Amino acid sequence: MGKIKVVHYINQFFAGIGGEEKADFKPEVREEVIGPGMALNAGFKGEAEIVATIICGDSYFGENMDEAKAKVLEMVKEYDPDLFIAGPAFNAGRYGVACGTITEAVQNELGIPAMTGMYVENPGADMFKKDVYIVSTRNSAAGMRDAVKKMAPLALKIAKGEEIGSPDEDNYIPRGIRKNFFTDKRGSQRAVEMLLKKIRGEEFETEFEMPDFDRVEPGKAIEDLSKATIAIVTSGGIVPFGNPDHIESSSASKYGKYDIEGVDDLVEGEWETAHGGHDPVYANIDADRVIPVDTLRQLEKEGKIGKLHRYFYSTVGNGTAVASAKGFAAEFSKELVEDGVDAVILTST
Repeated sequence: MGKIKVVHYINQFFAGIGGEEKADFKPEVREEVIGPGMALNAGFKGEAEIVATIICGDSYFGENMDEAKAKVLEMVKEYDPDLFIAGPAFNAGRYGVACGTITEAVQNELGIPAMTGMYVENPGADMFKKDVYIVSTRNSAAGMRDAVKKMAPLALKIAKGEEIGSPDEDNYIPRGIRKNFFTDKRGSQRAVEMLLKKIRGEEFETEFEMPDFDRVEPGKAIEDLSKATIAIVTSGGIVPFGNPDHIESSSASKYGKYDIEGVDDLVEGEWETAHGGHDPVYANIDADRVIPVDTLRQLEKEGKIGKLHRYFYSTVGNGTAVASAKGFAAEFSKELVEDGVDAVILTST
């Protein structure tokens, strides 16, 4: 066979078009090698070549997913490639979700081998790791060289239909798929050997990795709510009208801090939701449906709580990376403690 034909998908940032201000860029195809595609082409060492690059803005894809996916699939189909590659997206949440979505669609709807790459904590990784091959990358574009070094060999194996090895061998995120294999030691012997290594404090590799669940110890109960200062934190995306901090509708990279001193009710036209994962109509009509400022003010007047904290903190949980959410909380939790807040009501959508 001749050279393997590859179609490459990237976002507006890696295409050199712009950052957040160009995130609404509509799908466009160019018959040239752009950005990370240059490194991928070099990594193929003459066995494959990128014949077209498809570019789409992260916000446009996330906010028009069905339309964007259909358009990109149409573009891919036109070139009839042997392989489709998206990214790498590293830890960019919206980009990761877009890469996972279109990689899965190309693979399942067009029957074309496909793969992508992203950081293990990218929300797209958790969403699509069982369905497509996702090379594990570092959390930023500083790891581009390492990402390409891993992606190019796996891409060639996928395109050639060769047997894919274990996640450790071929550098992809574990998919939760178990395969039978032959070994010279039976399971009981391997288990005892692993146990002995664990007892001795030696390194060992489990054959069945268990999920790592985040456990949070519950806080102490508040003895007297009538003296407590209560704050609101939300992943429901409630923001002042116009979204002054430009919090993204999906895969948020920031949060906002908003003053509600003297505000008894979140009035339509003054507050809205930035959340892109649900119908915003009812939240925009009455944002108290997401954060109960009106109810807490009533409880404050009745003396059932000490007072409502003058600031609330808001972000969007839709596709936001766990690592990002933890980072947000680490920042504003310090402020809440410094401001003497006793308890937080955390709301979603």
